[in-house]
Amino acid sequence: MNAADGPVLHDIHLPPPPAWWPPAPGWWLLAGICICLIIFASVHWRRRWRARRVRAAVLRELDRCIESARADPPALAANLSQFLRRMALREAPAAVAYEGERWLEFLDTRSPADEFRHGVGRVLVEAPFRPAMEYDSVALIALVRRWTRSALDSGAAHA
Repeated sequence: MNAADGPVLHDIHLPPPPAWWPPAPGWWLLAGICICLIIFASVHWRRRWRARRVRAAVLRELDRCIESARADPPALAANLSQFLRRMALREAPAAVAYEGERWLEFLDTRSPADEFRHGVGRVLVEAPFRPAMEYDSVALIALVRRWTRSALDSGAAHA
């Protein structure tokens, strides 16, 4: 090396570009959060899908109970009472054994008004035993539908 020429310099070598694998810790964290959100959303969606299927099946069963005895008021009242007892099995299995006023009281505790004890719902305990009883079947059907929807909604909240 000649002092007049100065020191011999070599070219600058740049480091290699960063590799795409393994990712930085922030990307791992983001991937973990995304996976957790996808799992949570799919579980939530599946529960809602199942609840909608159950709700539709229960309402179809109610429609079948109504259609099978629409022309016979005592049979309609008996069918609706049996349907309500099957619905009660979901929340309070002991309620299925209730009779008379206790059964109507149970139904009223799960409805916004006392329509079973003091309204058209009273025929659920009277009509099956009176072959010639007349009552407002449309109002009874509407009451049972409201009660069923309310029970299904509260059941969905508990599930």
